[in-house]
Amino acid sequence: MLLLCATPIGNLGDLTPRVREALSSCDAVYCEDTRRTLTLLNHIGIKKPLVSCYRENERQRAEEVVNRLQAGETIVYVSDAGMPGVSDPGEALIQACIANDQPYSVLPGASAVLMAAVMSGFPSMPFTFFGFFPREKKEQKQILEQLKRLDHLAIFYESPNRVGATLSAMESALGDLDAALLRELTKLHEEVVRGTLGELATRYSETAPRGECVLAVYCRAQAQENNAPDLELLLTQLLSSGSSVRDAAAEAASVCGVPKKEAYAKALQLNKNCFSE
Repeated sequence: MLLLCATPIGNLGDLTPRVREALSSCDAVYCEDTRRTLTLLNHIGIKKPLVSCYRENERQRAEEVVNRLQAGETIVYVSDAGMPGVSDPGEALIQACIANDQPYSVLPGASAVLMAAVMSGFPSMPFTFFGFFPREKKEQKQILEQLKRLDHLAIFYESPNRVGATLSAMESALGDLDAALLRELTKLHEEVVRGTLGELATRYSETAPRGECVLAVYCRAQAQENNAPDLELLLTQLLSSGSSVRDAAAEAASVCGVPKKEAYAKALQLNKNCFSE
């Protein structure tokens, strides 16, 4: 069997007895970073063969893991911290097990996402986890447009060096929503800093927070509804600026929060009536 095991996100005391037992009894440990996992195994006094399995080689390793499972071995997979498959490798391993009818299970434990949702102080049901905030401007725009239509808690991972810029981008797009920065969860210097997006952006504009960070933003879609652009007007502007029907429809659908088919049909109609010779 393949066992995907959650590991501590900071405090090594959060390793569960089930995960400790799995690490002790397995044939090999596949892991995101062998150095990080070796530190964990040394802490609990366990020696096991370690095999590197990270994002870039996960699919190749998945075939290898399936072969070992078919040979009767028990394999543990751990990411650097937290739950495999949640902004970490692990998904391809499960897909390979399903495709090859091999057994797998997940052993629960520490989760920065769940901890941040509760510690933020905002209503935590429902919430949406987006993983790391994108670095590319185009992808950022797409995420920010989604947040404009969201009416509950949104959670992001973020590098401490990018926290200030991310908060500023969010404030510009969403307004001064309530938010919280959670850093060093479960560690000695654990901290929750609450405020508006603008307040937090100002605080971290020049001095980056230390340690691993999670951003929690309490999105309020109702405050954005009156600012939603008119679909036909936006399509007209995009088409007149030289965008193709397909590109204009895709952008307008994202900005206005309408189905792509609806935006495409409207774009075709406008293009035929107003922009065809």
